[in-house]
Amino acid sequence: MIDVAALAAHLAAHPHVTGKRDIDVACAALGLSQNSPGRPGDDAAAIPDGDGWQLMATEGFMNDFVASAPWFAGWCAVMVNMSDILAMGGRPTAVTNALWAPDATTAQEILRGMKQASEAYGIPIVGGHTNLRTAQPQLAAAIWGHAKVLITSFGAQPDDVLIACADLRGAYAGDSSNFPAFLNAPHERLRGDMEILPALAEDGLVTAGKDISQGGIAGTALMLAECSGVGISLDPNVITPPDGDLTRWMTAFPSFGFLLTAKPENAAAILSRFHRREIGAEVIGTVVAGSALTLNDVTADHLIWDHAVAPYLGLPPIKEADHA
Repeated sequence: MIDVAALAAHLAAHPHVTGKRDIDVACAALGLSQNSPGRPGDDAAAIPDGDGWQLMATEGFMNDFVASAPWFAGWCAVMVNMSDILAMGGRPTAVTNALWAPDATTAQEILRGMKQASEAYGIPIVGGHTNLRTAQPQLAAAIWGHAKVLITSFGAQPDDVLIACADLRGAYAGDSSNFPAFLNAPHERLRGDMEILPALAEDGLVTAGKDISQGGIAGTALMLAECSGVGISLDPNVITPPDGDLTRWMTAFPSFGFLLTAKPENAAAILSRFHRREIGAEVIGTVVAGSALTLNDVTADHLIWDHAVAPYLGLPPIKEADHA
């Protein structure tokens, strides 16, 4: 049996969930809102471009992670940026990096991971910044992409269903929350999987979405709820963790994982797109009116976070009354 109340309390205090509050600090300092250019709160900035959208995103990595797992960090520099573009309904165009290392040997292992990921996903690395005279390795990367039709974080509506999809053909990386499913995967399969999200966007099947990031299912659902100005009720009994450990999976970072909202009548079609490619996908909750992210155990809703009481990203929808 799942102790749903205890799980909700655990998630509310988990550092992977609370760590996303850093975004609130940056947005406040820069004076950003959902009405700012590129519409902050999404996985990538979307800039109108003819009949489509240019997409831009960037990721930086903790120094201790880069130092302890340089190859993996290099791969992730491409992979996590790619996920941001896919989550927007886009196709990646190119990547650049910013690399600091104490010597060429350290840098080579990071760059090897980036190069192999670039080849696997078919995303060229087109330039960057390199400094080999620093005390510790550091890494950041930026990506460009293009979308014909956007998936955004702002379109979830009450009565939509929430779908979680993730490639479960992998295992956790040691004791970390990272769940790589790309190791030993054929490149053709990885590239084929990249087409699912743009096709869903172009077919008009999705109302909103985000990639499952370092905050896991819990943190990502909270970001999506705040950006759309809604609540989300999660059903822990229908969430399938890859190893049976639901508590760990709720804050895990899968290498290919997304939360999508959709009208109930479109759910089956969306699920089938992932299932045909042997990727796990299931309806795990419902979008509701309000501002609370909860876990439901049939008898009660257990609060994880109320973004109206405690802003999360600090990027809620701007209402007309706010300008009166």
